[in-house]
Amino acid sequence: MDISRADLKHLASLSNFSMSDEELDSLSGDLQNIVSYISELNALDTEGVEPTYQVFEMENVWRDDEIKPMDANREELLDLTTEEKEHQIKVPKVL
Repeated sequence: MDISRADLKHLASLSNFSMSDEELDSLSGDLQNIVSYISELNALDTEGVEPTYQVFEMENVWRDDEIKPMDANREELLDLTTEEKEHQIKVPKVL
């Protein structure tokens, strides 16, 4: 599979990356090496090999959603905070 310069520019724009011509050349070579390395897997003989979906003997464990009674009420919890506004805990901005 050949990766064109236009493909790289398109991927860069989708990823919101700005890349110089040198970076595009370097990335093109790296991606070409990765794709050719992965394509070597096509040469493997997998006849009779069962697919492995899970290597550990794990399975989903489901439980019923149960509403359990709380030991504290809203007012007790709000008393534990340093700031509250309109009956809610006020926290610092994250953005």
